[in-house]
Amino acid sequence: MTARAAVVVFPGSNCDQDCVRGWKAVTGLSADLVWHKETSLPDYDLVIVPGGFSFGDYLRCGAIARFSPVMAEVARLAGRGSLVLGICNGFQILTEAGLLPGALGRNRDLRYLCLDVHLRVENAGTAFTGGYRPGQVIRIPISHGEGGYSLSPREHRRLVDNGQVVFRYCAPDGTVAPGQAPNGSLDNIAGIINGRGNVLGLMPHPERLAEEELGGTDGRALFSSVLAAMKGGL
Repeated sequence: MTARAAVVVFPGSNCDQDCVRGWKAVTGLSADLVWHKETSLPDYDLVIVPGGFSFGDYLRCGAIARFSPVMAEVARLAGRGSLVLGICNGFQILTEAGLLPGALGRNRDLRYLCLDVHLRVENAGTAFTGGYRPGQVIRIPISHGEGGYSLSPREHRRLVDNGQVVFRYCAPDGTVAPGQAPNGSLDNIAGIINGRGNVLGLMPHPERLAEEELGGTDGRALFSSVLAAMKGGL
């Protein structure tokens, strides 16, 4: 089968080309760049909503981008079972669009954070994480000012009980302790998945550590997992 992938571009996106490169570096496949005003998309197998500062982060991160015409198509594709990956600003957009629960707010110390963090893989049974081991610790960069994840206690319990918390911020040895998330995220949550298992959002940037030349390859397994899921019919 031919796996078709797209990367959405909004005014202010700045990680779109990084995602295109990371996807190709890992899978050998190209991805189409799709402008946010598109009203009709082919039935892509994967849509990546990349990081950046869509519409200058006015109002709230992702609050304007959610109204872009392309988001109706992203929702349609998610509904048909295509994989949707939201990274950083993309995660913010997916929560604003209602494709993922919760919200992303200002970092705990009200400072922009750009550094490598350690994540623990909490669910290695998803289409995005099949190449990781349960409990594996990986190093991935973050780069955001509004990455503090929050949601209601009831929704939080549902996420945990359903295995929808996919990544948590942790210590290098894998220990997860209260308050360990550098941005103040609830329960150290760094990435979540929807109930159907085909929409993932995470604040860290796996595309920035997908090649040795970038200083590490801990992000590669995410993209290779997606390709394997595509070939396996999801």
